[in-house]
Amino acid sequence: MKPMNFRGRAVLVTGASSGLGREMARQLATRHGAHLILVARRGDRLEELKRELEADPAVRVHPIVADLSKLEEVDRVIDEVTSRHELYAAILNAGITHFGAHDKLEWRDFQRMLDLNVTGVVRMATQLLGPLEAREGGLMLVSSLTGIVTVPYQTAYSATKAFLIHYGWGLSHELAGKNLSITTYAPGGVDTEMTIGENFGSLRRWLMPASQAAREGVEALRRRKPLHIPGVTYRWGTALVGMLPRGLTTRIVAAQYRRALEKAGAL
Repeated sequence: MKPMNFRGRAVLVTGASSGLGREMARQLATRHGAHLILVARRGDRLEELKRELEADPAVRVHPIVADLSKLEEVDRVIDEVTSRHELYAAILNAGITHFGAHDKLEWRDFQRMLDLNVTGVVRMATQLLGPLEAREGGLMLVSSLTGIVTVPYQTAYSATKAFLIHYGWGLSHELAGKNLSITTYAPGGVDTEMTIGENFGSLRRWLMPASQAAREGVEALRRRKPLHIPGVTYRWGTALVGMLPRGLTTRIVAAQYRRALEKAGAL
């Protein structure tokens, strides 16, 4: 298939009210001239972004307020998107994390993480594959480097992102030869609202600016790459980790995260 061309076409972005999703929306509008369907819980943030992007008269923005940790809300978004738009691409970016000891994660918060990071993504992906294939489109699942490299103290989050790595990679092979592409995007730490706070402390020096992560993500989707890790340092680091004993690399990561949490008084 040819690289994707977003200009004048409908692109869905979930988790678009802040962070990586917001920056991807900006990239798609300003650099690629896409028409956007933006989904998030915070309607005021979506309206603010709509006004910003529609300053360009060639761009149209359709905001949808929804909590994608609730299956009925996921289904409502799918119905609204497919009934009103000829969808060309979808970036399923919405997600939440927990940084800290596993026993500090309340069960209801773990359930919401699982519903948002995994269940809602699978529901939306499976329902959108047909409309996307009809237009030779593309689907992006936003996972994380923590889905490839185990990260203690983000244990549950790391596990949900590992699911997306395997799910996206598997789909890309199952659907080979079809008229659509599946891209799994696995950034390392990104400087967003999710990484604000004292807990991250010294770990913040490893964070990639959201604008850079967004630019690489959109380009990976445009080029229909099955799996992409942004940043040369992260790509080389991931390759090196793959050559080392898994127990060793996990202990090293655990020690770094534990020091940051202890310094913040969170352990």
